[in-house]
Amino acid sequence: MVFFFELNIPLGSKVRIDPSGQKITKSETSRFKNYKFMNNTYVPLISSGSAGPLGVLHMPRFWLKNSLEARGKLAPGYPGCGKGYDQMLLDGLGLDKQKTLDYIKNNKPTYSQFEAWVKQQPGVKLDKANIEKLNSAIRGYNHDDATRKSILSASGLQDDASAFKDAVNLNNLDDWNEFHAAALK
Repeated sequence: MVFFFELNIPLGSKVRIDPSGQKITKSETSRFKNYKFMNNTYVPLISSGSAGPLGVLHMPRFWLKNSLEARGKLAPGYPGCGKGYDQMLLDGLGLDKQKTLDYIKNNKPTYSQFEAWVKQQPGVKLDKANIEKLNSAIRGYNHDDATRKSILSASGLQDDASAFKDAVNLNNLDDWNEFHAAALK
């Protein structure tokens, strides 16, 4: 399957460009009926269980979600900065929420640039003991029963002794289902 990219250009006109750079006008798109045009939003597939060089769980996902949201590219239903793991990360590291979100929005950092910025923040708590305390809280967080049952059911899994209980793995299942529905169905 060949993918095409749809770009917004001045005056609100849309032009499609194939990977070789050839412009395709709207009148020509009918000849590409078997091709898939990419969606403009993305399901964040970096797990909360992932860490970058600083060793902080969830930080790569936080960066991705907020980078996508700042560009209007975060899939519907996903908060850029939510009240769960996102707030745990900010509170656990001693980061100012608005200052952090503004940095991501205004600077469009790579992940490494984001970590470097975090390290420079006054009062940031990046000592080994604090990072392990935050990581333990992230690994140990469980969704409420209704949320767990809903995610398992949507994934076609039984809520039995073998089912995930932790939010990191349940959120992974949820993300994979959302990605499948958005991009693979």
